[in-house]
Amino acid sequence: MYRALTKTNFLIKTTSSFKLQNTTYTKKAFSTSIVAKHGHLHAPKKGEELHITFVLKDGSQKKYEVSEGDSILDIAQGNNLDMEGACGGSCACSTCHVIVDPEYYDKIPEPTDDEDDMLDLAYGLTETSRLGCCINMNKDLDNIRVALPQMTRNVKSSDFE
Repeated sequence: MYRALTKTNFLIKTTSSFKLQNTTYTKKAFSTSIVAKHGHLHAPKKGEELHITFVLKDGSQKKYEVSEGDSILDIAQGNNLDMEGACGGSCACSTCHVIVDPEYYDKIPEPTDDEDDMLDLAYGLTETSRLGCCINMNKDLDNIRVALPQMTRNVKSSDFE
């Protein structure tokens, strides 16, 4: 499918993708690396639908049927909601910050040290704040409600120069 131009395996074709650990990756032309492709959701199987409600910045609510394993970041981006995900879902920023309904907060696995470090940078941090890229839907989270904060903070290295 791809022709190597040199030993560094520069890629010519741009339309191929593959899956690894439930994330779709796409190889880009003239690149030796892969990038995660967010917003790529699969329709839930009949009878296995899970539900999530987003409370938007204006207070309106949007409810979606999703599949088990979908991250909140992917769900938001796949439905064109205002969630940036600047780091591509690698837990290296705080732009997918969400505020989880307290009823569901304890059903989510404890945040990792990396997630806690990134949450320290989030605007409007609350007791139930989490990163959307770190929450994957499962049956315990069916009907979860998450609110999008009024603002996000995208801290980049140039901010410190």
